[in-house]
Amino acid sequence: MIWSLIKVLVFIAIAAAITFGAGYILETPGEVRLAFAGREITLSPIGFILVTIVFFAALWVILKLAGLVVAIIRFLTGDETALSRYFDRNRERKGFEALTSGLMALAEGEGRKAQAQAARAERLLDRPELTRLISAQAAEMSGNTDRATAYYKDMLTDDRTRFVGVQGLLKQKLADGETDVALQLAKKAFALKPKHSGVLTTLFDLQSTEADWAGARRTLLASVKAGQLPKDVGRRREAVLSLADANAAMEAGNIDAAREAAYRANKQAPGFAPAALLAADLRNREGQKRSASSTLRKTWAQEPQPDLAAAFAALDPEETPEARRKRFQALLGANPGHPESRMVEAELALAAEDFPSARRALGDLATTRPTTRSLAIMAAIEKGEGSDDSVVKGWLTKALGAQRDEAWVCDTCKAIHSSWAPVCSDCGAFDTIAWVQPPHQESDTSTTAMLPLIVGALKDETGAEASEGDDPLENAADDDNIIDADVETAEAEPAEDHPKAAAG
Repeated sequence: MIWSLIKVLVFIAIAAAITFGAGYILETPGEVRLAFAGREITLSPIGFILVTIVFFAALWVILKLAGLVVAIIRFLTGDETALSRYFDRNRERKGFEALTSGLMALAEGEGRKAQAQAARAERLLDRPELTRLISAQAAEMSGNTDRATAYYKDMLTDDRTRFVGVQGLLKQKLADGETDVALQLAKKAFALKPKHSGVLTTLFDLQSTEADWAGARRTLLASVKAGQLPKDVGRRREAVLSLADANAAMEAGNIDAAREAAYRANKQAPGFAPAALLAADLRNREGQKRSASSTLRKTWAQEPQPDLAAAFAALDPEETPEARRKRFQALLGANPGHPESRMVEAELALAAEDFPSARRALGDLATTRPTTRSLAIMAAIEKGEGSDDSVVKGWLTKALGAQRDEAWVCDTCKAIHSSWAPVCSDCGAFDTIAWVQPPHQESDTSTTAMLPLIVGALKDETGAEASEGDDPLENAADDDNIIDADVETAEAEPAEDHPKAAAG
């Protein structure tokens, strides 16, 4: 600002001086004589002023021409000049035009055009941090993965593009199924940008797929700290990781580590049934039957499941059916209105041959919530009360085509699992297996909750009573104790043991 003011003042001063000088010369009488090389020239004041102006104009033109010649010489020798800057600007403009065209070609899905424009932009701009990425993506779109890999590797040499290079190589390895290399690249990307949401998600998925539970827990904590996950989701996933740790320790025979991890998982998510089952089992092994019972009751209050009922029954496997019904009141009372509580109570009554109580416990579930299991229980009640076989077969027929009961189903791919796992074996998603009703299929004739009581009794045309057998809830979670059959199979199978009323 001050320098500009000074230049204005200097210009005004020079203009005033020239004006004053010209006026002085014009007002002064006389002539101007110039003598040079024996020759004399006489000029009027006005002529002298004009000659002076022409002289300085010619001198200015000569200086500019000299400057142009010097600039050309410097341009030819490689020095930066106005001429070189002009060509540089022109080349940069063309380079950015090529870069823009390449980006548009990528968006339009024209890989070859994008690759050609990217190569042109790289040649004109000489800005690898701008052109390498589009060149790599254009090469990938054209199917030239080797060239794309080379570009990504070149990015690793520049701090400004190192993360992008690692990301590009990571995506390539994931696409090729090289999870080991992808895991190492994900760790490098995490070291470069520990708060990047995409990196945190990819790293966690890879670690969980590789059963690196300790690494997955560190990544999970980083995700929660970075605000990428809500705290409640973080606690749930941490419980899943702790349970996975406990299961791994159990397989390795390290009971102490398994106990610590299982108790931690149960504390982090009290309503998480798989964690409660393992924690209760370990407590029962240590003789802490009351503590194990409390653990199961707390989880039943939030999420009743047949496996919990089976584990609760296993706490005292030698008790009588009546004693078991009495002991189960503490468990069922934690969530009395839940359908699972009502069906377990009905099955307990069936085991004690108290059919009216079983009917009261089941209530209207067979009509308001007709599933394979509720209809099978209703058929057992009808059979126990002496109804005709046609009535029993009618309930069985409904059961064969009814909606399946809850199972471990992956929320992502809808695959059904026989037991819970931290990672879906079909799609590899983490913590997506939930206890829900599977999608109903018209062709699905599975009767996973069909009672052996019904199957054997229908064949017993002589009306002989079935013999006493195992406890009705002891093996509720075992699929081997569940009979999948249609009505024809049920009629053809001989009566053997007394029924096992499945708890799930």
